Amino acid sequence: MTEIAFSSDMAPGACIFGTALGFFSIAWSSRGICRCILPEPTRQAAEQLLANRGGLYAANIVAETDLPAPIGSVVAVIRAYAEGDERGFDAVPLDLDGIDPFRRAIYAAARKLGHGEVVTYGELAARAGFPNHARETGTALGRNPIPLIVPCHRIVAAGGKLGGFSAERGTETKKRLLAHERAAPPAANPAQAVFAF
Repeated sequence: MTEIAFSSDMAPGACIFGTALGFFSIAWSSRGICRCILPEPTRQAAEQLLANRGGLYAANIVAETDLPAPIGSVVAVIRAYAEGDERGFDAVPLDLDGIDPFRRAIYAAARKLGHGEVVTYGELAARAGFPNHARETGTALGRNPIPLIVPCHRIVAAGGKLGGFSAERGTETKKRLLAHERAAPPAANPAQAVFAF
């Protein structure tokens, strides 16, 4: 998939849109997506979360019919994911302004995980070049402002335990996304996994 091109003259904003998984919210700057709020069952719930978590972007909600072309492309990629598309979000540019180098490295490593690929916090830390930083990796993922596009739901605790999740409804949302991807836990015996679906 060709990278989605943002431009310096694109005004920041946010939008809410329906998918097969529910209503997502995203926010953007001229550099890329800076916020993704995981699906809610109703548009009202998505609007409330965006108001609470969207910061300044929540003040500029753009109707889907008025979206800039790059944002329309991001919406299409997320909708395709919700319908079962496994291509991923590599083409989606991110605005990670204000994110420290450690978190950027962890997010970059997470973005390399394939659809349904699950690793532990320790393994992701090692892939990012920070072995023995599993706990710090968990903290970085808990502060991830762009879940799904930075797929923090694919990282679990050691021993096949699900681990935490900072989205609304916590681990239930994590389980739902992993089930959607038909993910298997990174355990020698997946049948013993805590998050078997």
